[in-house]
Amino acid sequence: MTKKNKKILITGGCGFIGHHVIEHILKNTDWEIIVVDKLNYASKGLNRLRSFNALDNDRVTVYTSDITVPFGEGLVQEFGDVNIIVHMAAESHVDNSIREPKKFFKNNIDGTIEMLEYARTLQNLEVFFYFSTDEVFGSAPDGVAYEEWDRHKPTNPYSASKSAAEMICIAYENTYKVPIMIINVMNAFGERQHVEKFIPNTIRKVINGDLVNIHTYPNKERAGSRFYIHARNIAAAVLFLLNKGKIGEKYNVVGEREVDNLEMAKMIAEYVGKKLKYEMVDFHSSRPGHDLRYSLCGEKMRLLGWKLPVNFDDSLRKMIEWTIKNKKWLQN
Repeated sequence: MTKKNKKILITGGCGFIGHHVIEHILKNTDWEIIVVDKLNYASKGLNRLRSFNALDNDRVTVYTSDITVPFGEGLVQEFGDVNIIVHMAAESHVDNSIREPKKFFKNNIDGTIEMLEYARTLQNLEVFFYFSTDEVFGSAPDGVAYEEWDRHKPTNPYSASKSAAEMICIAYENTYKVPIMIINVMNAFGERQHVEKFIPNTIRKVINGDLVNIHTYPNKERAGSRFYIHARNIAAAVLFLLNKGKIGEKYNVVGEREVDNLEMAKMIAEYVGKKLKYEMVDFHSSRPGHDLRYSLCGEKMRLLGWKLPVNFDDSLRKMIEWTIKNKKWLQN
């Protein structure tokens, strides 16, 4: 299985994907987990960690800290001998990045630099695992699936900040021998996702009978699309790569199949049991910071032996059913 007695530090562990990663590591290793999170609006406080009793587990320690400034000496002493860093903390909502680009650059770039500077001080660091996104490659034309080392072409402040941070990680590996590994993931969904994201936001609108805007190509006939992947699959991929990945490499973690936004909204309405009210909106012509299609090639992971543990249709249905029973997660 996995080696015991390691200490892993996870930034952004109170966030949506982060808490799924922590739950998976608790279930599948004996590692000690340090969580560093500044507890901004997206973290929902500590409630995600409370949902699976992580705060009652003596293997989990949570520290509230802003990673855009260096860790204090006392905090570093508390961390102790860290073997693995999984750097997930990031501002991640594209609309917010268009409104406040400087905030995203500061958080996502400066935060990564400070984490890399901290990593340089660690004597027994095995891997600095940087969590990136499919969005760094920009919009993917039909039939195109980007491979790990294809060129970047970010189109909004969020994706630009993640692309810049990737390049900085590679520079630190080359210059300072920080043991970097990078993962690029596709659109995540799952239990306890922030309601600003498309799937929980659509669930809420369908329940309330509100209009759902479907982002489209300029003709307003074809909806944009995504390869959605459940956060539990992403969590499993993180641990898989920590065991089988290679230092200095990048890996794409892809969704099972492509789903356009209208199809997704119709599936949600069917599971909720209410009629879908929607409008096809060419939002992207007036606000060009949004991409209509992302696509990554997953062949590299497949050759390592990776298979998605959770299939798309079942996980989407279960997530919607769970969310309907736990409506507090649909509140801002």
